[in-house]
Amino acid sequence: MLIVVGGPTASGKSELCCLLAKRVGGEILSADSMCVYRHMDIGTAKPLECMKEVKHHLVDVVEPGEPFDAKLFEELSIRAIEEIRGRGKVPIVCGGTYLYLQALLYGIEETPPPDWNLRRRLYSIAEKRGKEYLYNKLRAVDPLYAGKISLKDVRRVVRALEVFINSGKPFSSFHRWERPRFNFLGFYLSWSWEKLSENIEERSKRMLRLGLMEELKKLMDMGFEDFITSSQSIGYKEFIPCLKGEKREEGCLEETIKKTKEYAKRQIRWFRRQGWIELPMEELGLEGALERVLLHLRTA
Repeated sequence: MLIVVGGPTASGKSELCCLLAKRVGGEILSADSMCVYRHMDIGTAKPLECMKEVKHHLVDVVEPGEPFDAKLFEELSIRAIEEIRGRGKVPIVCGGTYLYLQALLYGIEETPPPDWNLRRRLYSIAEKRGKEYLYNKLRAVDPLYAGKISLKDVRRVVRALEVFINSGKPFSSFHRWERPRFNFLGFYLSWSWEKLSENIEERSKRMLRLGLMEELKKLMDMGFEDFITSSQSIGYKEFIPCLKGEKREEGCLEETIKKTKEYAKRQIRWFRRQGWIELPMEELGLEGALERVLLHLRTA
C-alpha cells in the first residue's frame, strides 16, 4: 500500500509525514517541484530537521535551472518507491505539486524535449500581449488541460503550447487520468481559508526571519537569477526588487503572500476533486491527524 499525503502549502504536510514515517518505519518521497533544487532551503520550506531523522527522496537532486519536469519526477519516484520497498520500509509520498502527483499515480507519456527558443518566444508574447492572450491560445487547442490550470500559471501554459506546436498533439493527450498504477491510500490536509491564510502569512514572515534574503543573495551570486525570476519560484522572485533596493521589504512580503495564496487556492481545488480522505486539521490537530491516518491504514 502506497501512502500519499497532500494538501495546500503551509498546511502541515511535512510535519505529519515526519511523524507518520517514524511510526510506521517509512521513508518520505517529496512531491514538491521546488524541493528538488539544491541551495534553496528556506524559500522552499524544506523539512531540514525531519531530514536528519527520516530518509527523504527527490530533495536536492538538481541545480536551479536544470531541466526537471513531471516526466522525470515520475521516473525517479517510481525508482525510489522500489528502493524503499526493497529495504522493507514504507514509502510515503508527501507534497502539494499536484501535476507531479498526477504523473506518479496515473502516468505521463514522453513529451517532446524542451525547445528553449520557442519557449523564450512564448514568454515574450506573454509579456507583450498578456497572460490571458496566451492562455486563450491554449484553451483553443487544448481545452482539457487549460481547464486544469490557471491562466496565471504562465510556465505551464507555455510548456503546453510548446508541446502542441512541436508535436501537433494536445498536452493533455500525453496524460493518463483513469486508473492509478499503484494501490494507494490518499489523504489531504484541509483548513478553513481564514486559518490557512494565517498559516501562509506566518510562514512567509518566518522565512524572512530565518534568512531568506541571504539565501536569495547567495543564489543570485551563484548565477541563478534567470531561474529565480521564473514563474515557479514563488517566495524568491518577489524579493529581488528588495535585494536590488528598488522596493521595500514590506511590499515584497505582501506580494509573496498574495502569490502563495493564489497557488494554495489552485491546490485546494485539485485535492478536493480527488476523493481522497480529508484530514480537517483545525478539528484534529497534528496528533489527531496522525491517529486518523493510522486508523485508516489498519483497516485498509
